[in-house]
Amino acid sequence: MSGTRLTSRDIRSESRLVVMRALLAAGESTRSDLAEATGLSLGTVSTIVQDLLKFGIIAESGQLSSGIGRPTTGLRLNADRGRVVGVYVEDRYLEATVFDAALGELATVEAASDAAVAEADEVIAWIDRTLETALERAQAKREDVIGVGILLPGGMQRPVKGATAPDAIWLHFDRLLDTLGLPVVVDNPLKAIATAELWLGAGRRVASAVAVSLGYGVGAGIIQDGAVVRGATNAAGEWGHSLLVFDGRQCQCGRKGCVEAYVGIPGLRTTLAEIAPGHPLAEGVDALGEGPEGFDLVAALADAAKNGDRAAIATMERSAHYLGAALTDLVAILNPEVIALRGWAEWPVWRERIAPIVRRRVLEDSPGDAAAGLAIELSPTCGMEGIAAIALERFMRDIGLVTTREIPAL
Repeated sequence: MSGTRLTSRDIRSESRLVVMRALLAAGESTRSDLAEATGLSLGTVSTIVQDLLKFGIIAESGQLSSGIGRPTTGLRLNADRGRVVGVYVEDRYLEATVFDAALGELATVEAASDAAVAEADEVIAWIDRTLETALERAQAKREDVIGVGILLPGGMQRPVKGATAPDAIWLHFDRLLDTLGLPVVVDNPLKAIATAELWLGAGRRVASAVAVSLGYGVGAGIIQDGAVVRGATNAAGEWGHSLLVFDGRQCQCGRKGCVEAYVGIPGLRTTLAEIAPGHPLAEGVDALGEGPEGFDLVAALADAAKNGDRAAIATMERSAHYLGAALTDLVAILNPEVIALRGWAEWPVWRERIAPIVRRRVLEDSPGDAAAGLAIELSPTCGMEGIAAIALERFMRDIGLVTTREIPAL
C-alpha cells in the first residue's frame, strides 16, 4: 500500500503477519516471547493471537514451563488449517509442491514434456493432473486446499497471444480457475523469492534484504521496511537487465551489456569461450544448457575446476568479479542489510571460489559506508516456498485478516 496512509486496521493487519512470521521462526512460543521477538506490546500481541486463534491460523500447544513462575500457554502455527499448493510452470516443465498451513513441505511432483506445451487446454489439464498427483502423494484432498500459488517465469505483463505455457495461463485464466475450482494467485519468481526470504529467511531478522537469483536468467527480490517491493506494475527487481558494461554483450532482452549477459548461465558460457576459445564445455553448451535453469553447465564447470581445469577456474573467478560489481550497484541503490544468494552460487565449488572475490569487490567498491555491516550469504529458501506464502497471504486476505497486501490475484 505504498503511498497510502495506513489506518489502525491496516497496522493491525501488518502486525498479524509479523506475529505469524515470528511464530514460524520459533516453532513454538508464548505471547510474552512473541512480544519480545516482534517489538509489539504484550496487549497488541494478545489481541492478535485471539484473532488468529479465532480463524484457526494458530493453535494452542499446551502448557510451557520455564522453571520460573507459572506455566504459560504455548502457541504454534496450525499446520492442519489446510493445504497450500505451489505450482511452477514452464513450456516443457511443471512442478507442484504441497505444503501444510505452516509452510512445511509435504510432497512434490515434477513433470516434463518432450515438446513444448502451449495450447491452453493442454496446459490447464497438465496443471490439473500434476496438482492432483501431488495432493494424492501428500494424502490430501482438494477440499483441504486453501490456496494455490502459480509461479510464472519472466515478468507479469500480459502476453501477446501465441506461444508458451505461461501465455496460455494468462490468456485463459478463467478457464484455469473453473478447472481447478480453487482460489488461485499468480506471481513471478522475483516476488516469490523475496516473500520466501521474508517468511523463512533473512527477512525475519532484518528490515532490508535482497534475494538474488542466479540461473539462466537473473534478478533480485527486494525487501524494504519488512515488505516486498513490487513497483508500479509489479516489475521491480529486474536487476538482471540493468547495465553492467556499456555497449557490452548482447542480452536476450535485446539490450547490450546487461548484468544477465555476464552472470546468467549463458553469460558463464560466453566468459568461458572468451577465456578459452574452443573449450569443449563452451562448444557443447547448448546440450548442457537444457533442463530447468541450465544447471548442467554449472555442474560441468564445477567438475572441471575440481580437476584443475584452468579455464574453468578462470571462468569462475571472472564471473565472481562481474557478480561483485553488479551487486555493488544494488548496495549503492538499496543499502540492504543482507544479500541472500541462490542459484549457481550455492554449488560448493562455486561458493568456495567466488565468495571471497564477491565479498571483497562489494566491500571495496561500495560508496561510503553503504556496505558497512552488510552480510552476503546463501539463502535457505526457494521460490516455491515463497509462492506458497503468497497464496497463504491471499487466504488471510480473503477471510479478512490481511488488508494491506498487494497480491496479484486475478
